[in-house]
Amino acid sequence: MIIIIAFSTRTSKLMPRLFCRHFKHCAPIIFNKNKGFILLQFITTKKIIPINLSQRDLSVLESFGWRFVYLGNIKKYKPKHPFTCVQFTKQVIGMKKVFIQTPDSLYKLFL
Repeated sequence: MIIIIAFSTRTSKLMPRLFCRHFKHCAPIIFNKNKGFILLQFITTKKIIPINLSQRDLSVLESFGWRFVYLGNIKKYKPKHPFTCVQFTKQVIGMKKVFIQTPDSLYKLFL
C-alpha cells in the first residue's frame, strides 16, 4: 500500500484553530490497486471514516489549498486509540516521534 499524507488549512474544530498555525488538519490517504484512493478521516477517538477518492478528487482538494506528501509503501497499520489527527496519522505510517504534535511539525518533518 502506498500512503499519501494530506494537510489542510481549514477545519471546523475549535482546538486546532487555536493551537495550530498554518495547517489545521492532516489525514492519511491509502492507495490500493483494487479500491483506489481511500482517505481516512479522523473524527473522534473511536470514529474514523473512510472516504473513497478518485484522482480528480485529489486535484480538486489541491486547488482548495490541501498539500500532499507522498510516502512509500508501508505494511499493515493498527491505530490504537488516537486523540488527534496527528496521532492517528503517525500511527498509520508507523512513526514514534513523541514531540511531533501538530500538523505543521509533521509537515516540516517531510520537507
